[in-house]
Amino acid sequence: MYANQFVALLNNHHIWIAVFSAVSAQCVKMLIEYAFTKKIDKTALFGTGGMPSSHSAFVTAMATSIGMTEGLNSSMFALAFAFAMIVMYDAAGVRRAAGKHAKIINLMLDTLKDFGINTDTKLRELLGHSPIEVIVGALWGVLISTLAFLVFDIN
Repeated sequence: MYANQFVALLNNHHIWIAVFSAVSAQCVKMLIEYAFTKKIDKTALFGTGGMPSSHSAFVTAMATSIGMTEGLNSSMFALAFAFAMIVMYDAAGVRRAAGKHAKIINLMLDTLKDFGINTDTKLRELLGHSPIEVIVGALWGVLISTLAFLVFDIN
């Protein structure tokens, strides 16, 4: 029974399309970083933030895939769409604000060093996305999902 469920999970094209969209967005992010710095930054492959948003790519690829299979008027698409909107809002809103807070806290911690107080704490600053990074990530997800349906003739 569990083996059949695992096989069904592995055969779920919605998952694979979304995962490929996110992974390819991370690769694009690394290539963009290379184009600007001429250095290969492997942290860009696994990190958050940056252009394009892989979170947005993931959720929009999933929603697009579900919409193309189940129909745009289906409950499943409505759920996937709502989930995608929440994730993208969070990426450009809450997580971006947290990154700005981290930057200010890091400046405060650096100032404490002037008074002989040393902390080894350094907060990650690149957490969220600008609205354009979210939009490009969302478009990437729609593109990858649409191409997957066209190339692999998924019904």
